[in-house]
Amino acid sequence: MRLQRGSGFDSHPGLGYFLAIARVIEDSMVEPVVRVLLGAIDVDGGATDEQLVVLGAVVSGYWGRPDLDLAALEPLDPAEAADAVTNPAHRRRVREFMVMLEMCRHPLSDAQVTRVEEYAAALGKSDPGLTIARTLVSDGFEAAQADYLRFYGELGESVLEPTLRGLPVDDEANAALGDRLRALHGLPEGTLGYEYVEFYRRNGITLPGDDPNMAGVLVSHDMCHVIGGYEPTGPCEIALGAMQLAIADTDVHWLGFLGNLGVHEGGYLGGTLVPKTGTLAREGAADMLASAFLRGSQCTGDFTSVDHLALVEMPIADVRAQFGVPPL
Repeated sequence: MRLQRGSGFDSHPGLGYFLAIARVIEDSMVEPVVRVLLGAIDVDGGATDEQLVVLGAVVSGYWGRPDLDLAALEPLDPAEAADAVTNPAHRRRVREFMVMLEMCRHPLSDAQVTRVEEYAAALGKSDPGLTIARTLVSDGFEAAQADYLRFYGELGESVLEPTLRGLPVDDEANAALGDRLRALHGLPEGTLGYEYVEFYRRNGITLPGDDPNMAGVLVSHDMCHVIGGYEPTGPCEIALGAMQLAIADTDVHWLGFLGNLGVHEGGYLGGTLVPKTGTLAREGAADMLASAFLRGSQCTGDFTSVDHLALVEMPIADVRAQFGVPPL
């Protein structure tokens, strides 16, 4: 998101951290969950082509169920959804996917928001994404953006690069950060630090610190871009958010993914970017999304929240191997 433009540890910071990562929705629950999602987008004459393409890509890519024919499945209504999906973790993931599909409907209608709210009520909870979607329809883009920034602000320093937490945010600190990051280009080509600065150079992006807005957030976020192999395009930003969410189902990752959708799909979040809608309708974008969910679920460790600045001297190939990052 770019608003303004296992067990055990070894002695090396950020290394040796392994997870037993599994999909939140278990194999036996995939079909009923898909039927719930189909019901949640069945408004205004039916699901849109984009919603169906995105759902189909997730079903075949993330859940590995290309055998499921969306046209042949009977949607579940809210009461049936509550009976079919009872595990709290499953329910949370279903709500997240409902918001994702909701954002893929253009224009977002009152009927779509109301439909998702009915399912959310049946499944027992409201989420930030539902609040933002409701605000978007009732009060417009600026109010939805304010909602998002409020939710994101509540995460505090957890969204910052670990070594930058607790440090002052002033001109002197930002200048020092810019100098520190710029110096990484002096590392050997192919190291994480060198490739991190190259990411900014080839994309014409100002280094955090030199552009002080959200510097601590962007260091962590863009390190994940480099490790995950995604460029800062609309489809790639959404894909990175999906990969992170599949690696670890946390509030930080969900709000980040929601921010990606807000900028590049729902069009309600901007900053210095020009918000866009319908990014996932572009050719190949839905397949990239499904692949990103799958790649995240196949990682053997969580590279998203480690101390990236402690890893800058490592070859990026070794960093990816350390966390089991599948190739693009």
